[in-house]
Amino acid sequence: MKNKSYIGITFIVLLFGIWAVPKIIARFQKSDLHTMGEVPAFELTDQNNKKISHKDYLGKVYVVEFFFSTCPTICPIMNQNMLKLQDEFYGNPKFGIVSITINPAFDTPKVLKEHADLLGVKHYNWHLLTGDKEYIYNLANKGFNIYTGENKKVAGGFEHSGLFALIDKEGNIRCRRDEFGNPILYYDGTTDQGVIAIKEDIKKLLEE
Repeated sequence: MKNKSYIGITFIVLLFGIWAVPKIIARFQKSDLHTMGEVPAFELTDQNNKKISHKDYLGKVYVVEFFFSTCPTICPIMNQNMLKLQDEFYGNPKFGIVSITINPAFDTPKVLKEHADLLGVKHYNWHLLTGDKEYIYNLANKGFNIYTGENKKVAGGFEHSGLFALIDKEGNIRCRRDEFGNPILYYDGTTDQGVIAIKEDIKKLLEE
């Protein structure tokens, strides 16, 4: 009877191993998300007057947006969608958000702190960043290739893309592919579909 019990236990252990090992291996494999290249280096000042750089986010999956606190058009939508991401991954130390102002003359650390409190920013890895205007515009337009500009003819005096950039733990910009197999590059931060897509892909990157 002891031999039969031993054989039974051994069979169960082997069966579990056959089932579990592929899942464990898959968890640490690269996902099917496209790699666009390294995130452009940056160092700016956050709402707490602390210097924050891309190096502070190594080992974390994070989302980057360009916005400004007095934006009357798409920024409130983008900010609300970032709050949805905060809620989804709240408490996860491997997740973060970077919100970079395109109106640094007005958006000082003090103003960004007030804006963060007003929004309900709670995640310790969500930094609202400000700094030199030319530096920020080069980072957006040349580094990320996400459009940012000053235009006194438009509401708020600035115009910019509503895109979210997704960065993996190794500091690479990642994205999914469309139905034709082409990389989408960035996620639409102004739509529910864009938020759903980036949530799914954040989860994939957290598993890598």
